[in-house]
Amino acid sequence: MNVNGLIQPLETQVVEQMSVQIYADRNQMGRAAAAAVGDRLRQLLQDPERQVRMIFAAAPSQNELYEGLVQEKDIDWSRVCAFHMDEYIGLPDEAPQRFVQYLTERLFSRIQPGRVELLNGLGDAKQECQRYGELLRAAPIDIICLGIGENGHIAFNDPPVADFNDPLLVKKVKLDEACRHQQVNDGCFARLDDVPEQALTLTVPALMAGKRLFAIVPGALKRQALKAALHDPISTACPATILRTHPGITMFTDREAFGL
Repeated sequence: MNVNGLIQPLETQVVEQMSVQIYADRNQMGRAAAAAVGDRLRQLLQDPERQVRMIFAAAPSQNELYEGLVQEKDIDWSRVCAFHMDEYIGLPDEAPQRFVQYLTERLFSRIQPGRVELLNGLGDAKQECQRYGELLRAAPIDIICLGIGENGHIAFNDPPVADFNDPLLVKKVKLDEACRHQQVNDGCFARLDDVPEQALTLTVPALMAGKRLFAIVPGALKRQALKAALHDPISTACPATILRTHPGITMFTDREAFGL
């Protein structure tokens, strides 16, 4: 349904502190999520001295959101500092699967943020984690756009490595096999052997420190993970369960993922 130009969800639920909006399809979901993110940006940027700091996920689940954000009007992207939340280790610069490539092509080259801070998966991992962590620590993060993996991960915090009390903001991780299979399911890699085994990721505390979170979770392949995220006990067995405790999160999903 479209009311006053706004796409209305089929249903809205509240799970602990999380508002969950279910849309008819992923196109409507993405447009609604983009409108919500755009509204928050415009609100923050009303202060002419304000710089907004945002973190973006890189995954096909975010395609509709980012296409919608490109279409949003009256946003001064020159006052936005953009980060991303994870990156593979070891992929060459020209590899199309690099998250830097995805975000640059789908979003950054089109909206042109005033500043873009990129994770480097080709250098010394420990030094890069420290460098990027210092950038994140410099000031609060205003908005985070994220997804949920098929194994319930947020960023690359898979169940075996997720730590709700992680002392780090950025760390090197070994990717769970289920996570690596998802990269094949998403069409990012032709076969499992092509998927890197290690990555850099923002930790769970780094994500939970964001002031406003927008989670975008479409598609039937996410149904079990979404069900677990909403209803399982809060634990690292499904890292996304921790999102229910965030006071400023809205989840956007579609009929296929939610199971309506």
